[in-house]
Amino acid sequence: MKYYQLACLLSVSVLGASIHAAGPEPILLWSNGAPGAVGEEDVDRPQVWIYAATEDPTGAMVVICPGGGYGALATDHEGHQVAKWFNRMGVSAIVLKYRLGPRYNHPAPLQDAQRAIRYVRANAKELNIDPNRVGIIGFSAGGHLASTVSTHFDKGDNASQDPIAQQSSRPDFSILCYPVISLNSDFSHKGSARNLLGDNPDPMLLASLSNETQVTQDTPPTFIFHTYEDPGVPVMNAIVYYQALIKHGVPAELHIYQKGPHGVGLAPGSAVLSTWTERLADWLKTNDLLSPAKKPAAVSGTIQHNGKPLRWGSITFVPKIPHGAEAFAMVSHGKYALKGAGLPNIGEYSLKIINLGDVVPYPTLEDAVDLQPGGVFSSNVVLGDNTFDLNIEHD
Repeated sequence: MKYYQLACLLSVSVLGASIHAAGPEPILLWSNGAPGAVGEEDVDRPQVWIYAATEDPTGAMVVICPGGGYGALATDHEGHQVAKWFNRMGVSAIVLKYRLGPRYNHPAPLQDAQRAIRYVRANAKELNIDPNRVGIIGFSAGGHLASTVSTHFDKGDNASQDPIAQQSSRPDFSILCYPVISLNSDFSHKGSARNLLGDNPDPMLLASLSNETQVTQDTPPTFIFHTYEDPGVPVMNAIVYYQALIKHGVPAELHIYQKGPHGVGLAPGSAVLSTWTERLADWLKTNDLLSPAKKPAAVSGTIQHNGKPLRWGSITFVPKIPHGAEAFAMVSHGKYALKGAGLPNIGEYSLKIINLGDVVPYPTLEDAVDLQPGGVFSSNVVLGDNTFDLNIEHD
């Protein structure tokens, strides 16, 4: 039995190595050497692996920052595996190998991550992506790097002769997985801080890289995943960053699982913890990042039920394209309107209309009735103002 288990482990290791070896060739971020490079070895040369989405590409792309406490890089389960997961949803990905401590301290990792975002935008046409749909995802210390990029960015240098340097380094969306956030609190990850800033860091630098204090209204929309039981990076890191996002009016979503260790990656084999990727897919879909570039349109109208205004209900615009984001509105006294962030993209939709009842004083869920269970109604949303008035005959 012991021999059989060992043989299985060996076969898995060989298989993993062959998959990794068959991946894309790495590309140097700076062909003439990175800024502040102290040598010309592999560790001195930040690079990326590009995974282009070939099936139903959405135009979105994400820069992946693996974790490792700023002293190592988990480029497999927090890098290449994640890139392939994004590809399955039509999202292109770029896995970043950034410089590490103690050989390199701040700002080298930040420069490398910013360069990766600029590289993607400068090569958007060749990569078949939308330069306005470039995000970043980071795990553990890579999550700290992703949150640093999301709070310390610039518009680029228009005077530079380098077309990459001319690009903005601000991500359009940010995904943080069990991230290190604070460097100067009692729940900070001391090893990451030491590798990033050395043994005796400047207190002001520690404060400026405690990214919960750096959030502004310009910080990109953010998805955060963590576990309550995480023994390596306490969950308070995720909580304080989420609180800062809400304080500054930044759209955000936080998922905390009760059980689970640190460094789970995609959490394969866990029926519960692996669902964090489903929540992320929902969030990407909700933010219209899994459909063609958004061209929102205003929609309003009236709904008559058996000749009378529908007193209380809902209407959902369900997109007919793969991965499209639905749009939802409540119906009151026969009227509905989709507003603000809830505007649908242009395109074709089927309509789901629910009558929530006319029970006094309050309708209950048991009163809810699907007024067209066969999906009879459909609509084509175009640019500008759309009005859809519906009259439903239903027993």
